[in-house]
Amino acid sequence: MGTSLLYLIKRTELVVRARLEELLKPAGVTALQYTALTVLERHDGISAAQLARDSFVTAQSMADMVRALESRGLIRREPNPANRRERLILLADPGRRLLAEYAEPARHIEERMTAGMDAEETAAFRAALNEAWRSLS
Repeated sequence: MGTSLLYLIKRTELVVRARLEELLKPAGVTALQYTALTVLERHDGISAAQLARDSFVTAQSMADMVRALESRGLIRREPNPANRRERLILLADPGRRLLAEYAEPARHIEERMTAGMDAEETAAFRAALNEAWRSLS
């Protein structure tokens, strides 16, 4: 049967996170914070609850993360015009600059991960991971 897929996925996640942590250490952000910033880059102006879901962390962890990122000026919060009790989280210019600075080095981690695959295999790997996620969501 071979090694469990769940084990292989978790092992890969952990090594990717370790490489990201190593890469991002000079910027003073964690891999989870970087993930949240990349979510905002794609979906700016979302609630903390949505950011938590899209960043794979709990609401409590996201509350702590939002405070840390906001105190560093990487994000900002604004009132939601559709819901006065809610504040939307937006990527601030320093956050955009940080993402731009680390985009290429982060891409190198991905390229290193797929170095043993050709373009077709990498596309199939990406599709398989997306399908696995859809099947479980």
